[in-house]
Amino acid sequence: MSIDELKVADAPESWAALGFDVDGDVCIVGDVRIRFIGTEAGKGLTGWSLRDFEGGELDGLSTARSDRPPPSEQPAHPNGIAAIDHVVAISSDLDRTVAALQAAGLDLRRIREEPTPAGAPRQAFFRLGAVILEVVQAPADAIERTGGDRPAFFWGLAFVVPDLDSTVSGLGDRVSEARPAVQPGRRIATLRRSAGLSVPVALMTPR
Repeated sequence: MSIDELKVADAPESWAALGFDVDGDVCIVGDVRIRFIGTEAGKGLTGWSLRDFEGGELDGLSTARSDRPPPSEQPAHPNGIAAIDHVVAISSDLDRTVAALQAAGLDLRRIREEPTPAGAPRQAFFRLGAVILEVVQAPADAIERTGGDRPAFFWGLAFVVPDLDSTVSGLGDRVSEARPAVQPGRRIATLRRSAGLSVPVALMTPR
């Protein structure tokens, strides 16, 4: 199973202004299409389509089946971004979401039983072709603030950037400084709100 397309409720111009190569309302990063469906369609990452998906309920993650092959060409992006590293989803009940994803055929690689710097107590990782789906257990205080149990939802994207320092320099004050990532040997920077996107975006050095 692999990702064909991600739907993002942004205007394509917002991403083009950050150095992504955008053709109409689509941006191809690695072998994944990102389709910009406009701000009136919601906020952030609203759904995806998967190849070889046999159907099933993914605990609230809006999912369609795709029979479309990967893009034949992978354009170079002026900002230096080369691929998608991982897609982040958040769950109020990680075990429930993991069970739903496994029942639908997604490939669970591991569950990390250690808190992240942001306070998420556990994470599960699924392999979807070249991309990882990271499902994060929402912290207890976040669950309480949002009214308790709720379906899983897409949250953010992380991109692979071979020359992170060059990309960060080019984006200026729209991105944080690069810092060590949770994964040993990797570095990460995050786009700020001033970048103008509705989806949280991280930039990471290759694995």
